[in-house]
Amino acid sequence: MRRYQVVVHDNFHYQEDDRREQGTYETLEQAISACRGIVDKSLAEEYTPGISAEKLYDRYMSFGDDPFIVVVGGSDATAKFSAWSYAKERCRVVAESKIGRV
Repeated sequence: MRRYQVVVHDNFHYQEDDRREQGTYETLEQAISACRGIVDKSLAEEYTPGISAEKLYDRYMSFGDDPFIVVVGGSDATAKFSAWSYAKERCRVVAESKIGRV
């Protein structure tokens, strides 16, 4: 039976072997939701009033968490999540909202 493990790299220590297991989920949807929550939390921590989407993304890429999904007990070609793509999209939404809610 497949399960989905969420593992997190720290962008501040990118390319170092500094990672942590966040949790293991029964469904891909749960794992993706967990990944989104991790990115959203990182963006909220880096948000300051008036920050541009580009600056928020730069801060995320420098200091945010970078979650990804590992399939355990099988394979699933659809088990993909790009934290960087999701963060870029969310930065636009947060900056345009002008209220900083992630």
